[in-house]
Amino acid sequence: MTVGCIIPAAGRGERMGGGQPKALRTLAGATLLEHAVRAMAASRKVTEIVIAAPPDQVTSIVSLMSSLRIDARIDVVAGGDTRTDSVRLGLAALPSTCTTILVHDAARPLVPVDVVDRVAAAVGDGAPAVVPVVPIVDTVKQVDEAGQVVRTVDRSELRAAQTPQGFSAEVLRNALSTASLEATDDAGLVEQAGHPVLVVPGDEEAMKVTRPLDLLVAEAIVRRRSGRVH
Repeated sequence: MTVGCIIPAAGRGERMGGGQPKALRTLAGATLLEHAVRAMAASRKVTEIVIAAPPDQVTSIVSLMSSLRIDARIDVVAGGDTRTDSVRLGLAALPSTCTTILVHDAARPLVPVDVVDRVAAAVGDGAPAVVPVVPIVDTVKQVDEAGQVVRTVDRSELRAAQTPQGFSAEVLRNALSTASLEATDDAGLVEQAGHPVLVVPGDEEAMKVTRPLDLLVAEAIVRRRSGRVH
């Protein structure tokens, strides 16, 4: 099994503010993108990483990645207008020898290596698509357009999806070839294309950094990991 990883990082991340691409925001002295790349490369299964970058940031990200000391090979390509476009461009840049493809959010910089290995192993064992998930702990309300609660959703059957999400290369190519499809995650494309999706346990530390408060939580995780508790 040869594992390649796509990191779609072309989004601007307006909810973070500041006008800077979210992947290039700093967390504990390094960009979110650097953390995410290191997290994926920490898995010995991952040998190839392709970053789909903002088109105007390709050169700077190539320079940024050149300073990383990791074993995996890194390529940087210009991303597209949507996440799906970026994943499609990233997949085209991966070697055809990659039979398992992981797609990971740059905004999930602290995913533990156990999660990466678990997803890759499940695809290697024959699952066409794999998503790491965590239980939803909040009470979930379905609300209509008028702002009225329609019902309280049974959360026992709900899970929050994380990344990396893993796919058989053939299955991901098939899903991406259906040009009319669009989804908020890559497993959604695969579902729409009619393929089954397996879930495996995720991890709370694989949180998504979306808002400024999330950066504070991520920094606390980094401090704890490094043994600095204050």
